[in-house]
Amino acid sequence: MFSLQLLLRTPNPSSSIYSPNPFKSLNPNTLKPSKQTFKPKPHKPATIQSVLQWNRKPQLAGETPRVVVITSGKGGVGKTTTTANVGLSLARLGFSVVAIDADVGLRNLDLLLGLENRVNYTVVEVLNGDCRLDQALVRDKRWSNFELLCISKPRSKLPIGFGGKALTWLVDALKAREEGSPDFILIDCPAGIDAGFITAITPANEAVLVTTPDITSLRDADRVTGLLECDGIKDIKMIVNRVRTDMIKGEDMMSVLDVQEMLGLALLGVIPEDSEVIRSTNRGYPLVLNKPPTLAGLAFEQAAWRLVEQDSMQAVVVEEEPKKRGFFSFFGG
Repeated sequence: MFSLQLLLRTPNPSSSIYSPNPFKSLNPNTLKPSKQTFKPKPHKPATIQSVLQWNRKPQLAGETPRVVVITSGKGGVGKTTTTANVGLSLARLGFSVVAIDADVGLRNLDLLLGLENRVNYTVVEVLNGDCRLDQALVRDKRWSNFELLCISKPRSKLPIGFGGKALTWLVDALKAREEGSPDFILIDCPAGIDAGFITAITPANEAVLVTTPDITSLRDADRVTGLLECDGIKDIKMIVNRVRTDMIKGEDMMSVLDVQEMLGLALLGVIPEDSEVIRSTNRGYPLVLNKPPTLAGLAFEQAAWRLVEQDSMQAVVVEEEPKKRGFFSFFGG
């Protein structure tokens, strides 16, 4: 950068080195060797302001590892989809991520990631002493800094003693690994507010609340927010999923600003409705890996960027232009 600036610096016409004959005014008899050493003037680097945020790597804020639970209360709003896409987006940004599927008996995170055939051991085998923790971790072949950990196998029951303390021990074991602690531990929380929900939120110190712009999801999200605050989790951000601008303009769906005013949470991201989500789910290929990227995939990447820097976005009201009235409007047309 500095060499480019030196090459582009325009010469001063009054300087002697740019004169037609710089040695014309010099007398050879008066020339004496100088003992002064040349000291270049310190160059002040120009301030570089990136127009696009993708020109730089996000700065990781907070103490690591950051344990984030992704929850909603209501089922089917996109918790697992958010965990898979945000987790892989963090891995693509260069951070080490461990995603824990805390849904007992109904795990789906391995399906969305395409890793269902590689899960041989789970947390249950680790607690029973049948395997080591590193054997239960499934490393993604596409991004080696992303790992998956499942609590149990499908249609299996957890031991009676499994609860929040066991999951906290598991998170502490991930922090104390020989190869180093991960930067992020994402916990995919099950639906509802029963024992599985309490277990999933126990070791977390941050929460991402996934909701959709409908009244049933908002009621459950408001209830979950109160439970998270009672558990001591104060850093709660919100992702509004499956947003349709056409329905918002037609006043058939609440806007993101209405959702933010109702819940009173910081906005982490807005995910538009995208049919590509269903295709990527059925293929076991996360949306953020699609080429060319879709709108929903870009929205997940931006949400991951804000999560790294503990940033948030602001919803705004876009005023529509009034419709132009034609000639027949004067006659009621």
